[in-house]
Amino acid sequence: MAAIRYNATGRRKRSVAQVVIRSGKGHIIVNNKDYETYFPRETLKMLIRQPLHITGTIGKYDIIARVNGGGLSGQAGALRHGIARALVALDNEFKGKLKKEGLLTRDPREVERKKYGQRGARRRFQFSKR
Repeated sequence: MAAIRYNATGRRKRSVAQVVIRSGKGHIIVNNKDYETYFPRETLKMLIRQPLHITGTIGKYDIIARVNGGGLSGQAGALRHGIARALVALDNEFKGKLKKEGLLTRDPREVERKKYGQRGARRRFQFSKR
């Protein structure tokens, strides 16, 4: 009999994480690498472990994720969102705790586009009177 798997998709900025969660020893694999090596900053590692910490499931489930798009911070946020959604698919009891912490809500903030005649989204070129 095969292990039961739960899938979920997490998003943040331009990043998308496809997460598979199944019973195991607590390994987190991101793009065929251990998450400790994929995410070098400690804050990002804490961010990823947050849904597991809140639900008290550290060491109970293996997580395999495929992440693409954006930078490391966006990818970590997408992975956190995906893990939280997968945990809810696994056990609906976790929904209250994760929703209270705001982990099930997709962060809608995106980068504002650059406008023509300006240096950036809002920054203008230097004004010269003479």
